[in-house]
Amino acid sequence: MSFATLFDFNGVLVDDEAVHLAAFREALSPLGIAISDEAYFNRYIGFDDVGAFAAMLEDAGQAAPRERVNHLVEQKKPLYRRRAEAGLKLFAGGAELVRRRAALGTVAVVSGALTDEIEYGLEQMGVRACVTFIIGAEKTQRSKPDPEGYLLAVAQLGHSRAVVLEDSVAGVQAACAAGLPCLAVTHSAAQAELLAAGAYLVRSTLTDLGDKDFESALAQGGGA
Repeated sequence: MSFATLFDFNGVLVDDEAVHLAAFREALSPLGIAISDEAYFNRYIGFDDVGAFAAMLEDAGQAAPRERVNHLVEQKKPLYRRRAEAGLKLFAGGAELVRRRAALGTVAVVSGALTDEIEYGLEQMGVRACVTFIIGAEKTQRSKPDPEGYLLAVAQLGHSRAVVLEDSVAGVQAACAAGLPCLAVTHSAAQAELLAAGAYLVRSTLTDLGDKDFESALAQGGGA
């Protein structure tokens, strides 16, 4: 029986974390809030926009009511899109990996990114038709490391025969909390951190990942 591959998006398929960080900074600048590279990659990278803005406001000692957070999310959308359209960087081997996995089973994206951002990136990669469904930020109430997104994906699949590919500690934790075996790439975090979070196997790049890695992860992780 074939099994599904569940891809995270930002930091796995598209190299746009710097784009997100720049958009966050621009949206927060009028509020006098500055986000360092270190804070973003160590503290906020696993959040969706709602969770990130809420945490950023609270960490700066400012109120974070949902209306204010939602306003910032809306402000950030065009800031991200403008930068993405100016030149979205793709990770080498990403499109080929998605196509290869789609030929072997269902492919889905489970991400804290907004769905239209994911759609745009997949179109730029030329693989939108390979992706059966997308679980974006709008479909969840809680961002990673909460497993909600992956549990929704399992429900949509109708089974748990799936392997996750992640790049962040929060993403690996979310996959593991959902009971899914997880592979990872060191695009955003160190190998030791990803392994400590529960990743079955960590590779340096997408081109280093082979189909046997996914098969081994599934065998190790089970799934019904």
